Order: sequence, then structure tokens, then C-alpha cells
Amino acid sequence: MDPLVTALEPAPGADEVPGAFPSPFDAVGPHALARRAAASLQATLREGFIAPGLVSDSLQGPDGGKMFGVLVVRQADGTFGVLRAFSAMLAGRWDVPGFVPPVFDRDARARVEPVADATVKALLARAEAWSASEELRRLREEDDARQAREATEREAMRQRHETRRRQRHERRAAILARPVQTEPRAAETLPPLSSTDAAEAAPERTKTERVQALHMLGQEKPTVSVLTESERAQALHALDQESRGDKAEKRRWDAAQEEARRALAPARAKAERRVRALDRLRRIVSRGFMKQFHDTYAITNARGEIRPLRSLYGGAEPPSGAGDCAGAKLLAYAFAHGLRPVALAEFWWGMPPASGGRIQGAFYPACRDKCGPLLPFMLEGLEVSAPRVFVPPPAPTPELSIVFEDAWLVVIDKPCGLLSVPGRDASLLDSVLTRLRARYPHATGPLLAHRLDLDTSGLLVAALDSRTHASLQRQFLHRDVAKRYVALIEGPVQGDTGTITLPLRVDLDDRPRQIVDPVHGKLAVTDWEVLRREAGHTRVAFHPRTGRTHQLRVHAAHPQGLGAPIVGDPLYGHAGLRLHLHAETLSFVHPATGQRVSFTRAAPF
Repeated sequence: MDPLVTALEPAPGADEVPGAFPSPFDAVGPHALARRAAASLQATLREGFIAPGLVSDSLQGPDGGKMFGVLVVRQADGTFGVLRAFSAMLAGRWDVPGFVPPVFDRDARARVEPVADATVKALLARAEAWSASEELRRLREEDDARQAREATEREAMRQRHETRRRQRHERRAAILARPVQTEPRAAETLPPLSSTDAAEAAPERTKTERVQALHMLGQEKPTVSVLTESERAQALHALDQESRGDKAEKRRWDAAQEEARRALAPARAKAERRVRALDRLRRIVSRGFMKQFHDTYAITNARGEIRPLRSLYGGAEPPSGAGDCAGAKLLAYAFAHGLRPVALAEFWWGMPPASGGRIQGAFYPACRDKCGPLLPFMLEGLEVSAPRVFVPPPAPTPELSIVFEDAWLVVIDKPCGLLSVPGRDASLLDSVLTRLRARYPHATGPLLAHRLDLDTSGLLVAALDSRTHASLQRQFLHRDVAKRYVALIEGPVQGDTGTITLPLRVDLDDRPRQIVDPVHGKLAVTDWEVLRREAGHTRVAFHPRTGRTHQLRVHAAHPQGLGAPIVGDPLYGHAGLRLHLHAETLSFVHPATGQRVSFTRAAPF
């Protein structure tokens, strides 16, 4: 027997062996025979053992867990055995006793790796040294201080000019409100002079004093005084001059700031360009070495045909780690040693990655980015089953459970297993929306104001006309709708209440799974509280402030969330009879009555 093949005990019966190799991209999960083989490895890991000198507790540390794989194989004598593998390296090692070796040519890699490591590390050290240099630190501090000072002065000037502009507006309005006399004034017909009129009429005042007096117009309640057209023009001209003075001040200030920028910004920009240039050089050199690494992989398929790794990716460069996944390692070893693949399973063990999306002991299909082009070639020559796609079981009841309805809206208690809206496939037409349109044929608009996941049960509100729908949508948009979900969590939860803030985005390589991404993810916030601690589980209430896809499921499973998945979660935990998540309470303002209404349906678990 091959030294890396472990006997599969008890030997499988004929009805346990698949007729064709199950697709590694099967969304429903691995074959039962592969699951049995995986259970044996998981039991070993659970006992704390990986290999001599390696304990599974190392997978619970800050470096995170690892994907493991098992491949059931038929040996030349017809007996069945199991191969084991891990993705990439384990504890900094490519070779671990009891696990299949890497795919690459060792001699070829040995010629590339030392030079690549030394070169890349040297470039990284140069970049880090310059980033931490005193010159760059000083330039950054001086330019940051200049920018802060500029922002403060700009805001102060803006406020000062805005105050003057309002004052000029008021004074202009007061001047324009004064009556105008086109003819010279007759002294005998003038009314008694107000203090302002006296200032204007005093013959002994100079022109400058007279203009200054006119500036006061609008600051003092006018009496019956009258302006000549020339006096009004002079007053308005003085206001225009003030406005031009503010604009001139801003031009002078802008010029001074530009001069200050020219004194510092170019030097800093040059220093920053050097940082980016060193980083760019490191990446270019790394890509060059990565091509050399990829050239050390010769991929063999079930027919015995061999192709270079890079030729399998349609002219594009393979992603980092291509050829190092557990599945690729297992198939390569089987073909090289005359073993016939029967069934494959890959699972995660240890701490989830920082992005989430993996839970210890859960099975996952082969990744699309690295293995999508690779595994189909490797399996050529084998009969391979088509990958199964998830199809929801028939909904538990053909009728909608109506909680409330009137002329404007309807509230439904959606069962687990019923889609909110139809899917793209013809087999996924049954949904809440489909049933609503059949029940209310005269309803207009989109109807559903929000959605629940297929596996989530609970309250949904639908509008029977477009105006009501628009009102409900605004409430959801402005977060005026109160929602409370109840979930059963696997294992204990630390603490009694809290708030989870983890930004989410779709996993582009594994839709519809969502992952945590602090850079590109959308804000997702969930308040939670423990309701009850049960044997081995925790009942929790969720109050989501945002409504991201799978938000509660990811926030529960992620180590920075509750650190434990929802019971029965097939995506972020372990599949069960159902996902134990229920939308229990829904509260909003009724668009027609203006009254706040609340609805509750207790969780069925």
C-alpha cells in the first residue's frame, strides 16, 4: 500500500461508491463517502494532533485556520483508501508526514526561491527604511501642518466674508427701500431732518464724510428722508467696492497659500513618489518571480496529459496560490501514483480568516478563481458528475400566512424555505411575490418593501399600491422601521448585549457568500442581546440598523461578531433541518393613517 494512503475502514459497499467522480464544485456538498473519510481526519484534528511535532491548536492562533482535503481513491488491488492534504503550507512547511506533497518541481523551485526571497525582502526593506526616514517624516509633518493651517484660515475667511456679505445685503435692501427724488430738493419743503438726513445734508461735510454717512443707511431705521439718484448710486457703489475688497483679499490669500504650497508640496510629492516607486518595483519583481514559480508546476490529468500551469488560465496570469489548493495536490498525487480518484471533500479547520466566510468543520466547494480553470483539466479522462446546484425544497404550505391586511398593505409571516422573490431559474418561480400577485391581481407597484433570505422565516410587509410602497421604502431607507430577529446560536456567546460593526461585501469568488472587508465593504451594524442560554446554544435577539445581505448570519459567525454561527446555517456554519433565524417583530408608520403599527410572530423554534 502507498505510504500516504490510509485504509478506509470499514470498506465501502458497492452502493456507497459513486458511479462517477462527484464534481468538486458541487454546491450541495461532498459525497457521503468523502464525508466519511473527512470525519476521520476531523476526529484526529479534534484530538489536537496533525502530525509529529504539529498540534491542531496552532490553527487557532492569529495566523488562522487552514483548508484540508481528503480524496477517496481506489488502489490497483481494488481496495479503497484515503489521501490527505492541506492547502499551501502548514506551519511554514510544504511537507508534513501523512499529507501529500506539493505539486511543483522541487529542483526547479529550489533554483528560484532563494533568489526571489532575498530580492523581494531587500526591496521591502528599502521601502520600509525610506517610509520611516527622518526626511520623509519631517516633510509630512510640515506639509500636514501647512494644510491644517490653510484649512483653518480658509474657514475663518469664509465666515468673515459671509458675515460681511449678509450685512451688505441688508444695507443694500435698506438703501433700495428709501424713496428717490429726481429733482433738486427745495429747502422749504423738506421735513425735519433725522440724524441720518442731517449727516447727509450738512453742507460743510466733505465728500468722503458724506459717503461714510451714506454707509450707515440701512443700519438705522429710516425716517421720511429722501435720497437723490446720485446719492443712491454712491451708496450702492460703496457696497460694491466692499465686495470687490473681499474678493481681492481672497485672491491675495490664495496667492500666498500657493506660494507656501510650492515651497513644501513638491518636495513631499517627490518623497512620496519614491515610496510608491519602491513599492511598485517590489510588486513588478514579485510578479516576475511569481511567473517563474508558476513555471515549476506541470499539471497532469487523468489521461496522463501534461500542461504547464500558466497555459490553463486563458492567457492571464494564474492567481497567487494556484496549484496549491488541497484538491489539486490530492489529484496530482493520485495520478502520479496510479490511484483512481473516487470522491473529494475539502473543509476548513481552525480560526476563521479575517474576512470570515469559513467555519471549523464546514465543507466548501473548490474555489472558482484558482481551481476553476485548473481542476476541469485535471479531471479530463474521468467520468465526472455535473455539479449540483441548490434547489429549495417545496414550500411547506401553498398558502401565505397573512398577519394583517387592509386596503393599502399586507403583512406576511414567511415560512423558511420560501423565496421572497422568484429566482432566475425556472424551478425557482414560487415566492412570496408570486403568491402576492396571484392573491392581489389589482395591486400596483413592486409590492414587497423588503426581503428575507430563503432560509429565514418571519414578517414581511408588502404595499398594494405604488404610493404606499414609496412611503415604506423611504422608512426603510431612513431606518425608521424597527426590526427584531430571534436566532439560536451554536454554543455560548460572550457577554449579554453589544453592537457589531463589520462592513460586508459579496465574495466575488464564492457568490452569494458575504465576507468582511474593511476597505471595500458596506457599513453593516447590528445590536444584539442574549435572551436565554440553553444547553449548548444561546438564544439571541438581533436589532439590525442596516440591511445588508446575510448581515445577521455573518455578524453571528465572524470571530469579531458573536464568534459562533446560527444553528443550521449552511453558508456560514453547519447545515441542519433549517436556519434558526426568524424575523419576529416589525414596526413602522402606516402610510395611510400616519399611526405607528407593530406586528409580532414568535419564532417557531
